[in-house]
Amino acid sequence: MNSPLSKPEQLARQQTLALAAIVQGTVLVDQIARTGQAEPQALEASINSLFAFSATTVEEAYGGIENLEVGIRGLRDLLSGNDYGERRAVMRYCLGVLHLHKKLRGDDTTASLLRNRLQHAAKNKEMNNIDISSLSSSLSSIYQDTISKYNFRIQITGSAQELQNPNNAARIRSLLLASIRASYLWHQAGGSRWKLIFQRNRLFAQTKQLLGTEIPR
Repeated sequence: MNSPLSKPEQLARQQTLALAAIVQGTVLVDQIARTGQAEPQALEASINSLFAFSATTVEEAYGGIENLEVGIRGLRDLLSGNDYGERRAVMRYCLGVLHLHKKLRGDDTTASLLRNRLQHAAKNKEMNNIDISSLSSSLSSIYQDTISKYNFRIQITGSAQELQNPNNAARIRSLLLASIRASYLWHQAGGSRWKLIFQRNRLFAQTKQLLGTEIPR
């Protein structure tokens, strides 16, 4: 039987999982932009995390650690030190998401509007049993009415054909919104830019531990 984690260990775990949640959204964005496809379980968990208003941990927001496997693997790969071309876009999207999160935290008006719109979308989802495709369309509109108002834009690269598909564009905006939501969990757990720089090895070790001990095979 595993012994309970100490408070510092719990905090370190939440930081790693929150960062993995950010990465998961951006990995899925990259998949859709290049191929039009995304891992279904991770996609659904990321989008549904936007409605986990009362969640206090990343596991609660994502419905369990197994729904974060794509993000944990993606974070491990980003921190591995191996500079493969396909990871550059994901890293760029992550940095863009963290920048937008910082802007949103300093903008109470937009943050309040975003929260209200998400709460309305959650009620609509609950009452009408909306599927992920319709939900993504609603979330895309919310993104355009809030986050897209900032001068800073995340430039998505991939297949022109896939990027011109309205359904793909809606899913991409929804996932960027989910990654921004995950950035709040990262900040809430004490995550910061300097931790990314100076605690890279610890984060990398934790991703390997999580994949080795907690992700179902």
